[in-house]
Amino acid sequence: MTGSFLDAMLFSVGVTLPSILLLVLGWYLRRSDQIDQRFCDQASKIVFNYSLPALLFFSIYRSDTDLLENLNLILAGVVTIMSLFLGAELVARRLVKAPRDHGVFVQGVFRANMMIIGLAFVSSAYGANGVAIAAIFGGVLTLLLNVLAVITLSKATGNKKFNPLLMARQIVTNPLIIGILLSLACKWLHVPIPSLIAEAGGYVSSLALPLALICAGATLDFRKIFSASDIAMWSSVGRLIVAPIVAVIVGLVFALSSMELGVMLLMTASPAAAASYVMAKAMGANDVAAANIIGITTVGAMPTMAVSLTLLRFFGLI
Repeated sequence: MTGSFLDAMLFSVGVTLPSILLLVLGWYLRRSDQIDQRFCDQASKIVFNYSLPALLFFSIYRSDTDLLENLNLILAGVVTIMSLFLGAELVARRLVKAPRDHGVFVQGVFRANMMIIGLAFVSSAYGANGVAIAAIFGGVLTLLLNVLAVITLSKATGNKKFNPLLMARQIVTNPLIIGILLSLACKWLHVPIPSLIAEAGGYVSSLALPLALICAGATLDFRKIFSASDIAMWSSVGRLIVAPIVAVIVGLVFALSSMELGVMLLMTASPAAAASYVMAKAMGANDVAAANIIGITTVGAMPTMAVSLTLLRFFGLI
């Protein structure tokens, strides 16, 4: 049933505004010298290694959802990511000349910040039940995103091969993946979690999204955004405009439910992943362009996501 356009706008604002305010807070704290780069680096490590894995673990463990129940959603997500990856590869082969730019352009299009910005959006929209579904969805797709990123970034040095052992090591040691796999194992084996550990885990989990968003806001540099290269701008267009369109089309083809379609849009059309800069720098790709893509899409995703949600809500799709 379709609602009024005003109701649709209020829904989209309610989903995106909390994340925007935390990003603005981080930006203000950094510009007023109340926090510095060292704080952001240390806080990001805490979020990545402890808070976010704890959030994913307890969200999945306490939910009634499982992998098989969300198989259709996960398959839709895989099709969306692969469509964006292959499409970006075709465009890059025609338009991107420098090897150092190729992989950066491609990963900017397909690699979304699912586990921070995406989860924050889903949490605002659907609460704990949505986060549980998004955690399983994002956990599985994190594997695919990392594999595809290594493949495309390996072209920075003209080497079209990648090291499967190194990739496997990156996957099995990823704290987010470990947290998801542990939660699934504990659910399947019916392992009880003592209340004291669950309470402590809840405190650690509650740090994840606010602290991650504050740190993301603190790293925004509008001067770099406005001086971005053509590669960064066109890759950002793919992330901000093409990705939501592809996500919705694939979701409708797979006949996803209202919540599933909303979760997939919010997760797959989020800004470019923060880890894309780290990986680009480590693999000899154009890390400056990667940083610009993150900045452009982090700022631009808020209005484009609000518009997407408003339209889908207005037409009764979510």
